[in-house]
Amino acid sequence: MIIYPTLELMDGKCVSLTRGRLDEPVLWHVDPVETARGFARAGAEWMHLTDMDGLKGGDANNALIEEIIRAAGIPVQLGGGFRTRDSVTGWIDRGAGRIVVGTLAVQDPDCVRELAKYHPDQIVVAVDVFQGQLMTHGWQSPCAISAEDFIAAFDNVPLAAILITDIDADIEDSDGSLGVISGLASKTRHPVIARGTVRSVDDVARLKYIPNISGTLIGRALMARDIDLGEVLTLARPTAEPTAEFL
Repeated sequence: MIIYPTLELMDGKCVSLTRGRLDEPVLWHVDPVETARGFARAGAEWMHLTDMDGLKGGDANNALIEEIIRAAGIPVQLGGGFRTRDSVTGWIDRGAGRIVVGTLAVQDPDCVRELAKYHPDQIVVAVDVFQGQLMTHGWQSPCAISAEDFIAAFDNVPLAAILITDIDADIEDSDGSLGVISGLASKTRHPVIARGTVRSVDDVARLKYIPNISGTLIGRALMARDIDLGEVLTLARPTAEPTAEFL
């Protein structure tokens, strides 16, 4: 299972959102570029970066994002307000390893299918679920289509992964629930990346044994030092199962 240490950027700073609200960020006093380099030094294979200003249509973080992509030393999976074909291809051209799209996949699925065709294994579709409903526009707008049908619509598309967020679990202070993510993961052949469920090392241990979960994003728990990145990277690595000796 791949651990994606995660940075969320707002106004050039690292933040976490309180209950998903853009107007209530928790500010972390760390250098984004050095933090990204630290992820690589700890042994991470990938990192995830969300542009919170991009969710609102802003581009104030663009220069910083480019610097992180150049400096990180590992591929960057980038999300945050990609609503057009040009915005997706532009960041692929600037070195992003993968682009995460959610609202665009709902509003123009044919565009996302075509992007995946020309950029295989670089497009990730986000599935954000709140109280059983698929959400768009940064968790703000409910969608008429069910999460299951939405996922099924991309069955034969060469996506890199599907990123599933259980928003109920993400915004609460209690332990993340795995029911929503594990249920949806069983509906697709694509690798699934989980978001919103990890607050402790034990959560990573549980995710590791859910079928079709290929990775998880960890952001706030790393920033708050509730989790040591090196420890969870070790935990997430495949372990050799014992084999019986021949008599």
